[in-house]
Amino acid sequence: MDATKFLEALEEIAESKGISKEAIKTALKESLKKAYEKQVCDGYIVEGVDVRVEVTDSEIKMEYVRKVVEEVEDDILEISLEDANKGKKGKKYVVGDEYIVESSPEDMARLTALTVKSVLRQKLAEAEKVSLYEIYKDKIGEMITGVVEKCDDRGAVVNVGRSSLYLTRRDLIGDEMLESGAPVRLYVSNVTGAEAGKSPMVRVSRADPGFLRRLFEEEVREIYDGTVIIKNLAREAGIRSKLAVYSNDINVDPVSSCIGPNGSVIQKIVAQLGNAREKEKIDIIQYSPNDALFIIDALRPATILKIGVYTDEAGKKCAVAIVPDGQLSLAIGRKGANVRVASKLTECHIDIKEESMASDIEVELKTIETIQEEEKLRLQKEKYERYLSQIKNERASASKLETGVEKAKPQKISDEEVKEEVKPVEEAPVVEEQPKVEEPVATEKPVEVPEQKEEKKTVVKTTTSIDALEAALDNEKAKENFKATQKTSKRPRKIEEEEVAHEEEAKPEEVKPKMAIYTDEELAELAKEEEQYYEDEYDDSDEDIDYDDYDEYYDDDNN
Repeated sequence: MDATKFLEALEEIAESKGISKEAIKTALKESLKKAYEKQVCDGYIVEGVDVRVEVTDSEIKMEYVRKVVEEVEDDILEISLEDANKGKKGKKYVVGDEYIVESSPEDMARLTALTVKSVLRQKLAEAEKVSLYEIYKDKIGEMITGVVEKCDDRGAVVNVGRSSLYLTRRDLIGDEMLESGAPVRLYVSNVTGAEAGKSPMVRVSRADPGFLRRLFEEEVREIYDGTVIIKNLAREAGIRSKLAVYSNDINVDPVSSCIGPNGSVIQKIVAQLGNAREKEKIDIIQYSPNDALFIIDALRPATILKIGVYTDEAGKKCAVAIVPDGQLSLAIGRKGANVRVASKLTECHIDIKEESMASDIEVELKTIETIQEEEKLRLQKEKYERYLSQIKNERASASKLETGVEKAKPQKISDEEVKEEVKPVEEAPVVEEQPKVEEPVATEKPVEVPEQKEEKKTVVKTTTSIDALEAALDNEKAKENFKATQKTSKRPRKIEEEEVAHEEEAKPEEVKPKMAIYTDEELAELAKEEEQYYEDEYDDSDEDIDYDDYDEYYDDDNN
C-alpha cells in the first residue's frame, strides 16, 4: 500500500501536538497490528498469533504467518502441508516452514478500520503525554499560561502550546467559571512519569498554595530580590489565605511591602484569583519566633486577651486562646476557615474559648502585655549578643590585619637564615653653634664611632622577633631625620628623651658670674676722653686743596 499521503496527514497531526515522527510510526504500527490480529482471529483473542506489520516512509506492509504441519491442531496458527502446496508452482513447502499471507490496510473490513482509528487515537494520546512529561518534568512549581478551550461544572480544558491540560473542579478557585478563549494562568503542581503501568500525567492547578506564592513573588519586588521571605503560607482557595513573612533588612517592613501603597499590590494579586462571587481574603502576618505572638497575629481579625501554649502527650504543639465574649464566631471564621487556616500556618492545634470560660482552663494563660514584655527582653538580649559577636569579629579582623594572617610568634633565626651586611655608621652632622644663654643647657657628649671597614661582613645572631627589628630600624630613621632638621634650624635644639635620660651622667658646668673690671662711672669717663681725643687729632687743612690741578700727574697718556 502507498501510505505516503496517509503518513503526511499523520505527521501534520503530530506536529500540531508536538509528537515526533518516530512516535507516529510506532503508534500506527501498533494500531494496525492490533486491528489485523482481531480480523485474523474473527474478533477473538488468540495467544501466539503471528502478525507482522512494517511502516516505512513510502509504504505499509502487513503479513500473517502460519506454521506448516502434517496434521493441523489450530487452524489459526497452523496450516497443513497439502493446503500450503495447493496451487503452488516451483519450490514446495515442507513441514516446519512458515506460510506467509501478505495483506494491506485496504483489505481490512470496516470494523477493523474503526479499531485502527480507536487504537491510533489512544496511542497518539499516550505519545502526547510522554511529550508533555519531557517538557514539564523540569517545570514543577512554575507558572504557565494557557487558553481556555471549554469549561463546565466538572472542570476546564486549557490549551497550553501544542497540547491540552485538564483542570478539575477542585483545582479551580472556588466557584469560578473560566471563559472560552480567555487566557488563564496555571501552576504546575506535579508531573508523574510512566510508573506502575500508568501513563505520564501533568497536573496543573489554580487552588494550590504554590499558585498564590508565585503571584506574590512576581508582584512584590522585595520578595523577588530576597529582602522579604515568605516563611509559611496556608490557603483554602476561594475563602481565606494567610501569609507569614519576615524581612532580612531591619529598615524594610515586610507587611507593608506585600500590601503596597494604598493596597495597590494586594489588590492586583486578588484580581488574579478568579471571578468567583466572593473574593478570596488574604491576611499578611509578620512572622515571629515567639509562638504565642505568632498565634495571636494568625487569629486576626479576632482580638486575643490571653493565650497559653503547651505540648500534648503526643508531642504536638497546642494552644488555648481567650477572646472577649461575643467574638468567638469572628475568631473561628465562616465555616471555621479562620481557625483552620491559622492552625495550618502556625502548625499548631488552636482551641478558642470565650472570656467567661477562661476559669475552667487548666493551662497557664498569659496576657498580651506579659508576652510582649518577654519578647522585648528577648530581642534586647539578642541585640546585645549580636553586638558582642560583632565586636569579637572586628577585633579578630584587626588582629589578622596587624600580623598578616595570624600573630607571628618570636622565633630564633639561625646563622644560615640571616646574614646581613654591616654598613658603616655615618658620622653625626655638625650642629651649628647656638647662641649663648644664661640658663644652663644640657650638653651632649660626643660619641666616639669606631672605624669600620666597608668590605667587612659579619654574621648577626639574634633572638629578637622580626617585628622588633623593624621597630628598631624605624627608630633609627626617625633619629637621622631629626638630626638632619637640626642642621638647618636656627632655633634652640629640642632635647630628646634619650638625651634627658643621660642628663645625670653628663651634667652641665655651672656658669659663674665674672667680676667687672670698671665701674659705670669709669666707663663713662673713658668714653668721654676717647671722643675728645678724636676731635683734637682731626686736621681740616686739606679741605682748601684743589685736587683737579694734580690730575695731569695721574694721566696715563702723559706717562
